[in-house]
Amino acid sequence: MPDSLAPAVLALIDQADELAQGVLIPIRERGTRVDADTRRAITAASRAAGIFAMTQPRSVGGLESGSLELTAVREALGHHDVGHLPGIFGPGPGLLGGVGEPLHSSHLQPLLAGDKRAAFGFTEPDSAPRHTWARAEGDTLVVNGQKSYVTGGADADFINTLVHVDGSGPAMIVIDTDSPGVSMIRRFDSLDGSHHAAFAFEDVRVPAHRVIGAPGEGLRLTQRLVAQVRMGIAANSVGLCRYLVELVGDHLAAPHRSGEPLGAREGVRLRYGDLRIQAYAARSTLYRTARLIDSGAEIINEVMATKVFATETVGRLADAAVQLAGGQALTEGHPVEGVYRRVRTLRLAEGASDVLTINIARGALDLHKGRL
Repeated sequence: MPDSLAPAVLALIDQADELAQGVLIPIRERGTRVDADTRRAITAASRAAGIFAMTQPRSVGGLESGSLELTAVREALGHHDVGHLPGIFGPGPGLLGGVGEPLHSSHLQPLLAGDKRAAFGFTEPDSAPRHTWARAEGDTLVVNGQKSYVTGGADADFINTLVHVDGSGPAMIVIDTDSPGVSMIRRFDSLDGSHHAAFAFEDVRVPAHRVIGAPGEGLRLTQRLVAQVRMGIAANSVGLCRYLVELVGDHLAAPHRSGEPLGAREGVRLRYGDLRIQAYAARSTLYRTARLIDSGAEIINEVMATKVFATETVGRLADAAVQLAGGQALTEGHPVEGVYRRVRTLRLAEGASDVLTINIARGALDLHKGRL
């Protein structure tokens, strides 16, 4: 539960609230795409609020905040429907955390400084004849294949790419997007306002030192990063649950043409009460998992459960909010409309709900992992 939070965490929530109310909500209410100047303004305000550096390591002046702190701040931002805005958090090391030279100087330092942008290449197109693979030729890996859903890929300087290395197994390889043989097949926009890209790799020659970690560790490294992203999605979703519950509550308490507020009707109260129950359960799940992460427990299955439950819950709440608010909630610019449009993508991002649910069952039945 979000109860009994330490004073330092409560102070971070206050800072996030002030950042949202003073800077981010006015930007969100403009309803336009965030351009480069606006993104820089968001970053400057977030730095001043002590939020930007939470995701960055202490070695570069960051705060290297724990899961509970990040969860509380992300939920607070979601509560104001601003967690989706870019530039709030500084780029973290991601998969490059702990790499040595030359990757440390060539890619990690520029990433943390904001001079380079990274993307994550994991998903393969269904039509691919095999997973992206590489063969070794001396000190070089020759990569072939495709990645179909690289979030933010069109703006990336390099892609941390999951590749099956012949004779070694899965590995994460740093591939520069301007390397010979790398081509962006297409860029496409999503309902939530983000963009993605599909890439092809044709005999891309990559130095062997671009492998992150030991050969064969690609899937393990990927799971660690994906777990962090899933928790971020879950925290934003839970914040949006609170945002929707409060919006609906205000609507139900307002005067109605019938002469009494809609909230006076028993049937409406029944539906609204159910929204509050679902939001309470999702929030409780989120904070329990954040504390488990900070305890050092193995949490792969718990994070999957949290991500599925939070995103499915906010989807149900957004749909119910439209029903209770009526047709006006679907008009462009209405507060519910924006959330309703954006949250649908969350049930697919970083693992579709059905896929993750099957993985949770596999973890329990085949691997004896996970807890209730």
